[in-house]
Amino acid sequence: MPHGKSDIPDLRLENLQKLISSFTAAPDLVLTGMFGAGENAITDNIEWESIIGNRGLTPFAAPGAPAQATAPGGLAKHFAAAAYWKEKMAFDEVFLNNLRQPGTVNTYESAQARLARETKSLRSRCDRRKEWMYAQMLSAGSFSYSAPKGVKISVDYGVPSANIVTLSAARQWDSGSQRNVLEDIMNAKLSIQTSCGGVVDTAMMTTEVLKMLILDPGMQTLVSKSNFGDGSLFARPSSVLSGLLEIPNWYVYDEQYQITAWLTAVVTGTSTVAVSVDDASDFVAGGTLRFHDVSAGTYEDETISSVDVEAGTVTVATAPAASFKAGEDKVTMTKKFLPVDKFIMFASSVEGNKIAGYFNAPFGLNRSYGLYVDTHEEWDPEVMWIRVQNKGLPVLYNRDALYVMTVT
Repeated sequence: MPHGKSDIPDLRLENLQKLISSFTAAPDLVLTGMFGAGENAITDNIEWESIIGNRGLTPFAAPGAPAQATAPGGLAKHFAAAAYWKEKMAFDEVFLNNLRQPGTVNTYESAQARLARETKSLRSRCDRRKEWMYAQMLSAGSFSYSAPKGVKISVDYGVPSANIVTLSAARQWDSGSQRNVLEDIMNAKLSIQTSCGGVVDTAMMTTEVLKMLILDPGMQTLVSKSNFGDGSLFARPSSVLSGLLEIPNWYVYDEQYQITAWLTAVVTGTSTVAVSVDDASDFVAGGTLRFHDVSAGTYEDETISSVDVEAGTVTVATAPAASFKAGEDKVTMTKKFLPVDKFIMFASSVEGNKIAGYFNAPFGLNRSYGLYVDTHEEWDPEVMWIRVQNKGLPVLYNRDALYVMTVT
């Protein structure tokens, strides 16, 4: 009689794939669904073309004369290896035995429920990585990721420097003495329209930036009851500002992700500021590093001052008061997908074509595309692993249809 995961219907590969595919992406992950499901690339070396400007005009010609040759203006070719990400989770013999137990219905359903919960967690974590790539492309115009043999790859989408703007201190939206929010936004819309003919139809920001908008004296005057609408700026700010600025797709996007790393060296209380971790690649300066004492169930927060990915260290501004153990305790950082100091605008399409897309890349011996789940069984100790994988890269076709302002 067969033993192991093969005789458990819920753990058969085809059923696991159906289960993980049945979970829809979290509705809060708006970026992933914004530009379509993407297309399958032939190899994992992704190639795409992008342009600057798109306002050509066909010249007049005399009848019978040869047509004048033309080419897309500002054409650039891009090459990048597809990003690959994966994760696995172990299920021990106790869990497996409960899952196959022919006894009470409650025991069986409990194990099934846990399998569904943990599998959905794997799916959600995998989806968040794809969302993270879109967020980096739209908010920074570039990002870095891991490649084989520990190599780090950086992809730069070539957004014009004129379209990635940092406001001067006097113009900053929170406290600038010469701030003019409406003028900044209108200038950005005009810049995109002039450059590529695109019409800004999407704006994205976090609540921190929305707060600056609705508290700005100039904006409040403009949308007061005597000048605009019914005076409901504070009751429904997104719809009021969307209508006022003629930007129909207005996203206040506060979805977050969490980065976890395990300590690889002891953290000594009141002394250690350079914290050694197993993977420092996703931590960022300015974030909050939370130290977790796993056995005690306590934590402590400190501000990250710098990150050295190659050295595997995250340096905090002040050493934590408590001490933490290597290999047992961990650190986490929770961060919003979009920066809390940026206002992002773009035309989602130019001349009927989407300005961005996504390429799925093949991976594995069976050339899988998209989210894929598989399993592996170990003999001693008896453990069954469930693994999720994905590979691909978002791409930007119209580099000047995107405009990013750092407003504080």
